[in-house]
Amino acid sequence: MKSFLLLCLTLSCALAANASGKYWIYLKDKDLSTQPAVSAQTLKNRELQGLPLFDVTDLPVKTDYVSILANEASVRVIQRSKWLNAVSAELNPEALSKVKDLPFVKEVIRMDSDFFIARASQSPSPAMLAPVMEQVQSEVFTDQKLTGKGVTIGVIDAGFYGADSSDLLTHLFSKNKILDIRDYVKPQMKGESLYSIAESYSDMHGTEVLSAIAGLDKRERTQYGMALNSKFYLARTDHSLREWRGEEDNWIAALEWMDSLGVRLINTSLGYARGFTDPTENYSPIQMDGKSTAITQAAQLASEKKGILLVISAGNEGEDKSWRIITAPADAKGVLSVGATNQQQWTRIGYSSMGPESIDYLKPNVSCYSLYGTSLSAPVITGFAACLMEQNPNLNNKQLIEIIEKSAHLYPFGNNYIGYGVPLASRAVELAKRPYLPSRNIRIVAKGRSIDLPVNTTERQLPIYRKKNPKDVIIQQTTSVVNGKISLRRQTHEKYTTVDLKNYAVEIAWE
Repeated sequence: MKSFLLLCLTLSCALAANASGKYWIYLKDKDLSTQPAVSAQTLKNRELQGLPLFDVTDLPVKTDYVSILANEASVRVIQRSKWLNAVSAELNPEALSKVKDLPFVKEVIRMDSDFFIARASQSPSPAMLAPVMEQVQSEVFTDQKLTGKGVTIGVIDAGFYGADSSDLLTHLFSKNKILDIRDYVKPQMKGESLYSIAESYSDMHGTEVLSAIAGLDKRERTQYGMALNSKFYLARTDHSLREWRGEEDNWIAALEWMDSLGVRLINTSLGYARGFTDPTENYSPIQMDGKSTAITQAAQLASEKKGILLVISAGNEGEDKSWRIITAPADAKGVLSVGATNQQQWTRIGYSSMGPESIDYLKPNVSCYSLYGTSLSAPVITGFAACLMEQNPNLNNKQLIEIIEKSAHLYPFGNNYIGYGVPLASRAVELAKRPYLPSRNIRIVAKGRSIDLPVNTTERQLPIYRKKNPKDVIIQQTTSVVNGKISLRRQTHEKYTTVDLKNYAVEIAWE
């Protein structure tokens, strides 16, 4: 599912288990004598990050296998993934049987079932984007003239209709900062047509995301994104009128394309979970484990082996009681998953997806304010990361994630509602210069079932997170400040409580 609301449209009947559909065809081997399909810039980036210059995942899919698939099984390959050593294709039952019998085919896995229609959420006005800039202290970057200069960003999304005529993006197009655009949904179309052709409101989604990364209204002298001087590659991988798991191969193809060009920072505000007509084709919550889905496997590989910082929206399933958790590929351990907070209290806004309790690492990683979905909180943090990369180009993707997490207002007392909280530019700028920065956040031990905690704040209400363990929240609440203190009583199964005072946090460990 995209990170905006989805409305399931049931078709006339569910597909039979052996009906035509879209499949991943995994191959057994590669031609080790071929050359890696990457650019000189990609190799330079990896050398600077201390990564292997290339490995077998950089070698292309064997063309001989593609030819055999076409000639012996009448298969038309849609996308090729060198990372997964797989191709995607539409297969009918006869072709499926032939493909499975080919000696070089390792495995055939179905991607899709029927489709459902994306329902448009209300378009955010530019005024709604402004508060988050204040929340993350973007003026610190502005004061230091950090605008993402020298950084190239990839955006993988649903569409970029109107981007070339948007008042907020004029500076990018007038200065030729859009390096290329590709349409993986309709590859026969020229990429530039994505600016002028729209099938639904969803085709503006990528335009809004790009505005949240690099938006600037010169007439109002208002900044809506932080990466004002970055350059961009854009890719459309998601069909505005169809929403199906079978589009994940487009996303992987776009990711590999951007890696081959040397892109180190990529934003995607898309996610996949469930909602298909045939329930057997849906993902289950237990599959949001960082390894089960192909799209998550590709995202993790991009982080571990290619040195790419992927910033991904956590998802908008927080109020869906049958799901509630993050969507793929935000579950990948190595990506920076971004949730959404309220504007005033910085607590999880209702729709924002939570991290699964079943994984042993924290998701989302961080969060920030967005009224209209995690689609627009992730690009804010992408612009944040671009400024840090300009400040210190030698930082690798893992160091950047660590800095962004450490700069967040709750660190190190994260939780599966908002991660480590809201990243703060003042702390991030200092952390980019040195590995450690003292924190005001403190941990105390409470014996018994209640505690009176003095707090230094002018607030009358404070957010608290009651947790069953160091990361998993039982409930998010507020508590009253009375005479300079708060009174807390331990609840059943509660082992930790985080008190959020914005300028510092207190973690209570109950004994």
